[in-house]
Amino acid sequence: MSPGSDPTSPGVEEYFGPYGGRYVPEVLIAALDRLTAAWVEARADPAFAAELAGLLDSYVGRPTKLYKATRLSQRLGRTVYLKREDLAHTGAHKINNAIGQALLARRTGKRRIIAETGAGQHGVATATACALLDLECVVYMGSEDIRRQHPNVERMRLLGARVEPVEAGAKTLKEAVSAAIRDWVTNVETTHYIIGSAVGPAPYPALVRDLQRVIGDEARRQALAAEGELPARVIACVGGGSNAIGTFAGFLDDATVELIGVEAAGEGLEARHGASLSAGRTGVLHGSLSSVLFDEDGQILEAHSISAGLDYPGVGPEHAWLRDSGRARYVAITDIAALDAFRQLTRLEGIIPALESAHAIAWLFADAAERAEQRGAAPAGYDLVTLSGRGDKDLAEVLDRLPAGAAGCADE
Repeated sequence: MSPGSDPTSPGVEEYFGPYGGRYVPEVLIAALDRLTAAWVEARADPAFAAELAGLLDSYVGRPTKLYKATRLSQRLGRTVYLKREDLAHTGAHKINNAIGQALLARRTGKRRIIAETGAGQHGVATATACALLDLECVVYMGSEDIRRQHPNVERMRLLGARVEPVEAGAKTLKEAVSAAIRDWVTNVETTHYIIGSAVGPAPYPALVRDLQRVIGDEARRQALAAEGELPARVIACVGGGSNAIGTFAGFLDDATVELIGVEAAGEGLEARHGASLSAGRTGVLHGSLSSVLFDEDGQILEAHSISAGLDYPGVGPEHAWLRDSGRARYVAITDIAALDAFRQLTRLEGIIPALESAHAIAWLFADAAERAEQRGAAPAGYDLVTLSGRGDKDLAEVLDRLPAGAAGCADE
Protein backbone atom coordinates (compact mmCIF):
# COMPACT_ATOMS: atom_id res chain seq x y z
CA MET A 1 0.00 0.00 0.00
CA SER A 2 1.42 3.38 -0.95
CA PRO A 3 1.94 5.86 1.89
CA GLY A 4 -1.17 7.83 2.63
CA SER A 5 -3.51 6.03 0.23
CA ASP A 6 -6.12 5.83 2.98
CA PRO A 7 -7.92 9.22 2.97
CA THR A 8 -9.10 8.72 6.56
CA SER A 9 -5.57 8.39 7.98
CA PRO A 10 -4.90 10.95 10.73
CA GLY A 11 -1.88 12.62 9.17
CA VAL A 12 -0.80 13.98 5.81
CA GLU A 13 2.43 12.34 4.72
CA GLU A 14 5.42 14.47 3.80
CA TYR A 15 7.47 11.73 2.16
CA PHE A 16 6.84 8.87 -0.27
CA GLY A 17 9.82 6.62 0.27
CA PRO A 18 12.74 9.06 -0.13
CA TYR A 19 10.71 11.49 -2.25
CA GLY A 20 8.68 14.54 -1.30
CA GLY A 21 9.58 16.88 1.53
CA ARG A 22 9.70 20.67 1.60
CA TYR A 23 12.45 22.48 -0.28
CA VAL A 24 11.07 25.99 0.06
CA PRO A 25 11.98 29.40 1.53
CA GLU A 26 11.63 29.53 5.31
CA VAL A 27 8.81 32.07 5.00
CA LEU A 28 6.56 29.31 3.59
CA ILE A 29 7.14 26.67 6.28
CA ALA A 30 4.61 28.08 8.75
CA ALA A 31 2.03 28.46 5.98
CA LEU A 32 2.56 24.84 4.91
CA ASP A 33 2.20 23.71 8.54
CA ARG A 34 -1.09 25.62 8.81
CA LEU A 35 -2.30 24.17 5.52
CA THR A 36 -1.49 20.64 6.66
CA ALA A 37 -3.36 21.12 9.93
CA ALA A 38 -6.31 22.72 8.13
CA TRP A 39 -6.59 19.81 5.70
CA VAL A 40 -6.44 17.19 8.47
CA GLU A 41 -9.16 19.08 10.34
CA ALA A 42 -11.35 19.66 7.28
CA ARG A 43 -11.03 16.08 6.10
CA ALA A 44 -12.40 14.88 9.44
CA ASP A 45 -15.24 17.46 9.53
CA PRO A 46 -18.57 15.98 8.36
CA ALA A 47 -19.83 19.44 7.38
CA PHE A 48 -16.85 20.06 5.08
CA ALA A 49 -17.13 16.57 3.60
CA ALA A 50 -20.84 17.06 2.97
CA GLU A 51 -20.37 20.44 1.28
CA LEU A 52 -17.61 19.08 -0.96
CA ALA A 53 -19.61 15.95 -1.82
CA GLY A 54 -22.67 18.05 -2.58
CA LEU A 55 -20.76 20.30 -4.99
CA LEU A 56 -19.09 17.32 -6.68
CA ASP A 57 -22.55 15.86 -7.21
CA SER A 58 -24.72 18.82 -8.19
CA TYR A 59 -22.12 21.22 -9.63
CA VAL A 60 -19.26 19.11 -11.02
CA GLY A 61 -21.51 16.28 -12.20
CA ARG A 62 -20.03 13.31 -10.34
CA PRO A 63 -19.90 10.45 -10.58
CA THR A 64 -18.56 10.69 -14.11
CA LYS A 65 -19.48 7.78 -16.36
CA LEU A 66 -17.50 4.64 -17.09
CA TYR A 67 -17.97 3.99 -20.80
CA LYS A 68 -17.32 0.70 -22.64
CA ALA A 69 -15.57 1.83 -25.83
CA THR A 70 -16.89 -0.88 -28.16
CA ARG A 71 -15.32 0.15 -31.47
CA LEU A 72 -12.00 1.02 -29.82
CA SER A 73 -12.09 -2.38 -28.11
CA GLN A 74 -12.69 -4.12 -31.44
CA ARG A 75 -9.77 -2.28 -33.01
CA LEU A 76 -7.45 -3.21 -30.13
CA GLY A 77 -8.61 -6.77 -29.65
CA ARG A 78 -9.45 -6.38 -25.96
CA THR A 79 -12.15 -4.67 -23.90
CA VAL A 80 -11.44 -1.07 -22.94
CA TYR A 81 -13.43 1.15 -20.58
CA LEU A 82 -12.97 4.93 -20.45
CA LYS A 83 -13.40 6.82 -17.18
CA ARG A 84 -15.01 9.97 -18.57
CA GLU A 85 -13.45 12.87 -16.67
CA ASP A 86 -14.01 14.88 -19.85
CA LEU A 87 -17.68 14.96 -18.82
CA ALA A 88 -16.98 16.79 -15.55
CA HIS A 89 -17.86 20.50 -15.37
CA THR A 90 -15.20 22.59 -17.18
CA GLY A 91 -14.17 19.52 -19.19
CA ALA A 92 -11.45 17.87 -17.12
CA HIS A 93 -10.54 16.26 -13.82
CA LYS A 94 -8.94 19.50 -12.58
CA ILE A 95 -12.24 20.74 -11.12
CA ASN A 96 -12.18 18.04 -8.39
CA ASN A 97 -9.04 19.51 -6.84
CA ALA A 98 -9.91 23.15 -7.50
CA ILE A 99 -13.29 22.95 -5.75
CA GLY A 100 -11.80 21.15 -2.76
CA GLN A 101 -8.89 23.56 -2.31
CA ALA A 102 -11.08 26.62 -2.82
CA LEU A 103 -13.40 25.40 -0.05
CA LEU A 104 -10.35 24.82 2.16
CA ALA A 105 -9.02 28.32 1.42
CA ARG A 106 -12.35 29.89 2.34
CA ARG A 107 -12.43 27.82 5.53
CA THR A 108 -9.00 29.21 6.52
CA GLY A 109 -9.97 32.79 5.73
CA LYS A 110 -7.88 33.16 2.56
CA ARG A 111 -9.86 35.19 0.01
CA ARG A 112 -7.11 35.60 -2.60
CA ILE A 113 -6.31 32.58 -4.74
CA ILE A 114 -3.38 32.06 -7.09
CA ALA A 115 -2.78 29.19 -9.49
CA GLU A 116 -0.54 28.09 -12.33
CA THR A 117 -1.71 26.47 -15.54
CA GLY A 118 -0.23 24.89 -18.64
CA ALA A 119 -3.02 23.43 -20.76
CA GLY A 120 -5.40 25.94 -19.18
CA GLN A 121 -7.78 23.41 -17.64
CA HIS A 122 -6.51 23.92 -14.09
CA GLY A 123 -6.71 27.67 -14.60
CA VAL A 124 -10.29 27.37 -15.84
CA ALA A 125 -11.20 25.05 -12.97
CA THR A 126 -9.67 27.42 -10.39
CA ALA A 127 -11.35 30.45 -11.94
CA THR A 128 -14.65 28.53 -11.91
CA ALA A 129 -14.31 27.58 -8.23
CA CYS A 130 -13.39 31.17 -7.34
CA ALA A 131 -16.40 32.55 -9.23
CA LEU A 132 -18.64 30.08 -7.40
CA LEU A 133 -17.23 30.98 -3.96
CA ASP A 134 -16.65 34.71 -4.61
CA LEU A 135 -12.85 34.59 -4.26
CA GLU A 136 -10.22 36.71 -5.98
CA CYS A 137 -8.32 34.71 -8.60
CA VAL A 138 -4.93 35.23 -10.30
CA VAL A 139 -3.63 32.61 -12.75
CA TYR A 140 -0.01 32.47 -13.97
CA MET A 141 0.47 31.05 -17.46
CA GLY A 142 3.45 30.94 -19.80
CA SER A 143 3.01 33.06 -22.90
CA GLU A 144 3.67 30.04 -25.14
CA ASP A 145 0.82 28.19 -23.43
CA ILE A 146 -1.37 31.28 -23.76
CA ARG A 147 -0.75 31.05 -27.50
CA ARG A 148 -1.52 27.32 -27.61
CA GLN A 149 -4.56 27.47 -25.34
CA HIS A 150 -6.17 30.81 -26.15
CA PRO A 151 -9.80 29.61 -25.73
CA ASN A 152 -9.07 28.62 -22.13
CA VAL A 153 -7.48 32.02 -21.49
CA GLU A 154 -10.70 33.69 -22.58
CA ARG A 155 -12.72 31.35 -20.39
CA MET A 156 -10.62 32.30 -17.35
CA ARG A 157 -11.08 35.99 -18.03
CA LEU A 158 -14.83 35.60 -18.50
CA LEU A 159 -14.95 33.86 -15.13
CA GLY A 160 -13.30 36.88 -13.50
CA ALA A 161 -9.71 35.65 -13.16
CA ARG A 162 -6.67 37.79 -13.94
CA VAL A 163 -4.34 35.88 -16.25
CA GLU A 164 -0.69 36.87 -15.73
CA PRO A 165 1.56 36.01 -18.72
CA VAL A 166 5.00 34.61 -17.87
CA GLU A 167 7.75 35.44 -20.36
CA ALA A 168 10.71 33.71 -18.72
CA GLY A 169 12.49 30.61 -20.03
CA ALA A 170 10.44 28.33 -22.26
CA LYS A 171 7.31 30.33 -21.35
CA THR A 172 5.43 27.16 -20.34
CA LEU A 173 4.26 25.38 -17.20
CA LYS A 174 7.58 25.26 -15.31
CA GLU A 175 7.93 29.04 -15.50
CA ALA A 176 4.27 29.55 -14.53
CA VAL A 177 4.80 27.48 -11.38
CA SER A 178 7.92 29.49 -10.50
CA ALA A 179 6.02 32.77 -10.93
CA ALA A 180 3.15 31.54 -8.75
CA ILE A 181 5.58 30.50 -5.99
CA ARG A 182 7.18 33.96 -6.06
CA ASP A 183 3.75 35.54 -5.65
CA TRP A 184 2.94 33.19 -2.78
CA VAL A 185 6.18 34.02 -0.95
CA THR A 186 5.30 37.72 -1.19
CA ASN A 187 1.63 37.37 -0.19
CA VAL A 188 1.61 34.26 1.98
CA GLU A 189 -0.53 35.73 4.78
CA THR A 190 -3.48 36.58 2.52
CA THR A 191 -3.16 34.11 -0.34
CA HIS A 192 -3.79 30.41 -0.91
CA TYR A 193 -1.93 28.73 -3.77
CA ILE A 194 -4.08 26.09 -5.48
CA ILE A 195 -1.42 23.86 -7.01
CA GLY A 196 -2.94 22.02 -9.94
CA SER A 197 -1.08 18.73 -9.80
CA ALA A 198 0.32 16.29 -7.24
CA VAL A 199 3.60 18.20 -7.06
CA GLY A 200 5.16 20.85 -4.83
CA PRO A 201 6.09 20.85 -1.13
CA ALA A 202 4.18 18.78 1.42
CA PRO A 203 1.25 18.66 2.00
CA TYR A 204 0.34 19.36 -1.66
CA PRO A 205 1.13 15.95 -3.22
CA ALA A 206 -1.04 14.19 -0.63
CA LEU A 207 -3.70 16.92 -0.58
CA VAL A 208 -4.16 16.85 -4.36
CA ARG A 209 -4.17 13.04 -4.40
CA ASP A 210 -6.84 12.97 -1.68
CA LEU A 211 -9.05 15.32 -3.69
CA GLN A 212 -8.47 13.46 -6.98
CA ARG A 213 -8.88 9.93 -5.64
CA VAL A 214 -12.60 10.29 -6.24
CA ILE A 215 -11.70 9.26 -9.81
CA GLY A 216 -10.19 5.93 -8.77
CA ASP A 217 -12.73 5.18 -6.06
CA GLU A 218 -15.60 5.72 -8.50
CA ALA A 219 -13.87 3.80 -11.29
CA ARG A 220 -13.25 0.80 -9.04
CA ARG A 221 -16.91 0.56 -8.03
CA GLN A 222 -18.10 1.11 -11.59
CA ALA A 223 -15.71 -1.47 -13.05
CA LEU A 224 -16.82 -4.13 -10.58
CA ALA A 225 -20.46 -3.36 -11.35
CA ALA A 226 -19.85 -3.57 -15.11
CA GLU A 227 -17.63 -6.66 -15.33
CA GLY A 228 -17.87 -8.41 -11.97
CA GLU A 229 -14.09 -8.24 -11.62
CA LEU A 230 -11.38 -5.62 -11.45
CA PRO A 231 -9.53 -4.50 -14.60
CA ALA A 232 -6.25 -6.15 -15.47
CA ARG A 233 -4.65 -2.79 -16.28
CA VAL A 234 -5.43 0.78 -15.23
CA ILE A 235 -3.86 3.41 -17.47
CA ALA A 236 -3.57 7.19 -17.21
CA CYS A 237 -1.43 9.95 -18.69
CA VAL A 238 1.21 11.54 -16.44
CA GLY A 239 2.52 15.09 -16.49
CA GLY A 240 2.64 16.37 -12.94
CA GLY A 241 0.48 13.35 -12.28
CA SER A 242 -2.80 14.35 -10.62
CA ASN A 243 -5.29 12.42 -12.75
CA ALA A 244 -3.03 9.36 -12.66
CA ILE A 245 -2.44 9.39 -8.90
CA GLY A 246 -6.14 10.00 -8.33
CA THR A 247 -6.98 7.01 -10.51
CA PHE A 248 -4.25 4.76 -9.11
CA ALA A 249 -5.30 5.54 -5.52
CA GLY A 250 -8.48 3.49 -5.98
CA PHE A 251 -6.50 0.39 -7.01
CA LEU A 252 -3.25 0.54 -5.02
CA ASP A 253 -4.25 -2.31 -2.71
CA ASP A 254 -5.35 -4.55 -5.59
CA ALA A 255 -2.22 -6.52 -6.42
CA THR A 256 -3.79 -8.08 -9.52
CA VAL A 257 -4.28 -4.66 -11.16
CA GLU A 258 -1.31 -3.33 -13.13
CA LEU A 259 -0.94 0.46 -12.95
CA ILE A 260 0.49 2.11 -16.06
CA GLY A 261 1.38 5.79 -16.33
CA VAL A 262 2.00 7.28 -19.78
CA GLU A 263 4.42 10.19 -20.13
CA ALA A 264 5.24 12.49 -23.02
CA ALA A 265 8.13 11.24 -25.16
CA GLY A 266 7.71 14.36 -27.30
CA GLU A 267 10.11 14.16 -30.23
CA GLY A 268 11.78 11.08 -28.71
CA LEU A 269 13.65 10.25 -25.51
CA GLU A 270 16.94 11.10 -27.22
CA ALA A 271 15.56 14.50 -28.27
CA ARG A 272 13.08 16.88 -26.64
CA HIS A 273 10.54 15.26 -24.30
CA GLY A 274 8.75 15.52 -20.95
CA ALA A 275 9.34 11.99 -19.64
CA SER A 276 10.86 12.66 -16.23
CA LEU A 277 10.05 9.19 -14.87
CA SER A 278 11.41 7.38 -17.90
CA ALA A 279 14.51 9.51 -18.47
CA GLY A 280 14.96 11.76 -15.44
CA ARG A 281 17.07 11.64 -12.31
CA THR A 282 16.45 12.33 -8.64
CA GLY A 283 16.44 16.05 -7.98
CA VAL A 284 14.53 18.96 -6.51
CA LEU A 285 11.97 20.98 -8.44
CA HIS A 286 9.36 23.40 -7.11
CA GLY A 287 9.62 22.39 -3.49
CA SER A 288 9.97 18.61 -3.49
CA LEU A 289 12.42 15.81 -4.24
CA SER A 290 11.29 13.69 -7.16
CA SER A 291 12.32 12.49 -10.62
CA VAL A 292 13.38 15.53 -12.64
CA LEU A 293 14.91 16.40 -16.01
CA PHE A 294 18.19 18.25 -15.50
CA ASP A 295 21.60 18.46 -17.15
CA GLU A 296 25.10 17.60 -15.91
CA ASP A 297 25.39 21.04 -14.33
CA GLY A 298 22.17 20.58 -12.38
CA GLN A 299 20.19 23.00 -14.55
CA ILE A 300 16.54 22.09 -15.11
CA LEU A 301 15.96 21.12 -18.75
CA GLU A 302 13.15 22.48 -20.88
CA ALA A 303 10.51 19.81 -21.28
CA HIS A 304 8.65 19.35 -24.54
CA SER A 305 5.29 17.87 -25.48
CA ILE A 306 2.64 18.71 -28.02
CA SER A 307 0.38 18.62 -24.95
CA ALA A 308 0.71 21.71 -22.77
CA GLY A 309 -0.43 19.68 -19.75
CA LEU A 310 2.45 17.19 -20.08
CA ASP A 311 5.10 19.82 -20.83
CA TYR A 312 6.74 19.73 -17.38
CA PRO A 313 10.27 18.58 -16.38
CA GLY A 314 9.19 16.93 -13.13
CA VAL A 315 6.50 14.73 -11.63
CA GLY A 316 4.72 14.19 -8.34
CA PRO A 317 6.90 12.44 -5.73
CA GLU A 318 4.41 9.64 -5.13
CA HIS A 319 4.78 8.58 -8.76
CA ALA A 320 8.55 8.41 -8.35
CA TRP A 321 8.02 6.13 -5.36
CA LEU A 322 5.48 3.94 -7.16
CA ARG A 323 8.01 3.54 -9.97
CA ASP A 324 10.87 2.62 -7.65
CA SER A 325 8.74 0.26 -5.58
CA GLY A 326 7.52 -1.51 -8.71
CA ARG A 327 3.84 -0.88 -7.96
CA ALA A 328 3.38 1.16 -11.13
CA ARG A 329 5.01 1.04 -14.56
CA TYR A 330 5.72 4.18 -16.58
CA VAL A 331 6.04 4.35 -20.35
CA ALA A 332 6.44 7.19 -22.85
CA ILE A 333 4.56 8.12 -26.04
CA THR A 334 5.67 10.51 -28.79
CA ASP A 335 3.84 13.54 -30.14
CA ILE A 336 3.20 11.72 -33.42
CA ALA A 337 1.64 8.70 -31.73
CA ALA A 338 -0.54 10.91 -29.51
CA LEU A 339 -1.80 12.83 -32.55
CA ASP A 340 -2.73 9.59 -34.29
CA ALA A 341 -4.57 8.33 -31.19
CA PHE A 342 -6.38 11.68 -30.92
CA ARG A 343 -7.70 11.20 -34.45
CA GLN A 344 -8.51 7.51 -34.02
CA LEU A 345 -10.50 7.87 -30.79
CA THR A 346 -12.42 10.76 -32.31
CA ARG A 347 -13.42 8.72 -35.36
CA LEU A 348 -13.99 5.42 -33.56
CA GLU A 349 -16.00 6.64 -30.56
CA GLY A 350 -17.12 10.20 -31.33
CA ILE A 351 -15.07 11.41 -28.34
CA ILE A 352 -12.51 14.18 -28.89
CA PRO A 353 -9.90 13.65 -26.15
CA ALA A 354 -7.47 16.12 -24.67
CA LEU A 355 -3.98 15.65 -26.08
CA GLU A 356 -2.91 14.61 -22.59
CA SER A 357 -5.43 11.75 -22.59
CA ALA A 358 -4.52 10.86 -26.18
CA HIS A 359 -1.11 9.75 -24.88
CA ALA A 360 -2.81 7.07 -22.75
CA ILE A 361 -4.92 5.92 -25.70
CA ALA A 362 -1.81 5.88 -27.91
CA TRP A 363 -0.12 3.45 -25.53
CA LEU A 364 -3.02 1.02 -26.05
CA PHE A 365 -2.40 1.13 -29.80
CA ALA A 366 1.35 0.70 -29.29
CA ASP A 367 0.77 -2.25 -26.98
CA ALA A 368 -1.60 -3.90 -29.46
CA ALA A 369 0.89 -3.37 -32.30
CA GLU A 370 3.66 -4.95 -30.23
CA ARG A 371 1.49 -7.98 -29.49
CA ALA A 372 0.62 -8.34 -33.17
CA GLU A 373 4.28 -8.12 -34.18
CA GLN A 374 5.22 -10.78 -31.66
CA ARG A 375 2.06 -12.76 -32.45
CA GLY A 376 1.25 -12.82 -28.78
CA ALA A 377 -2.17 -13.25 -27.26
CA ALA A 378 -3.85 -10.35 -25.53
CA PRO A 379 -3.42 -10.52 -21.75
CA ALA A 380 -6.40 -11.74 -19.79
CA GLY A 381 -8.98 -9.30 -18.49
CA TYR A 382 -9.82 -5.78 -19.59
CA ASP A 383 -8.37 -2.28 -19.47
CA LEU A 384 -9.55 0.92 -17.80
CA VAL A 385 -8.24 4.25 -19.09
CA THR A 386 -8.82 7.60 -17.45
CA LEU A 387 -9.86 10.11 -20.10
CA SER A 388 -8.61 13.09 -18.14
CA GLY A 389 -10.18 15.83 -20.27
CA ARG A 390 -11.80 16.82 -23.54
CA GLY A 391 -9.99 18.11 -26.58
CA ASP A 392 -11.76 21.37 -27.41
CA LYS A 393 -8.75 23.28 -26.09
CA ASP A 394 -6.38 21.40 -28.41
CA LEU A 395 -8.19 21.67 -31.74
CA ALA A 396 -6.07 24.50 -33.17
CA GLU A 397 -2.83 22.74 -32.20
CA VAL A 398 -4.02 19.42 -33.63
CA LEU A 399 -5.30 20.83 -36.90
CA ASP A 400 -2.04 22.69 -37.35
CA ARG A 401 -0.03 19.49 -36.89
CA LEU A 402 -2.12 16.89 -38.74
CA PRO A 403 -1.27 16.27 -42.41
CA ALA A 404 -3.59 17.99 -44.90
CA GLY A 405 -6.89 16.11 -45.05
CA ALA A 406 -6.08 13.76 -42.17
CA ALA A 407 -8.64 15.28 -39.81
CA GLY A 408 -11.47 14.48 -42.16
CA CYS A 409 -10.33 11.13 -43.57
CA ALA A 410 -12.58 8.11 -43.39
CA ASP A 411 -12.01 5.41 -40.80
CA GLU A 412 -9.50 2.90 -42.11
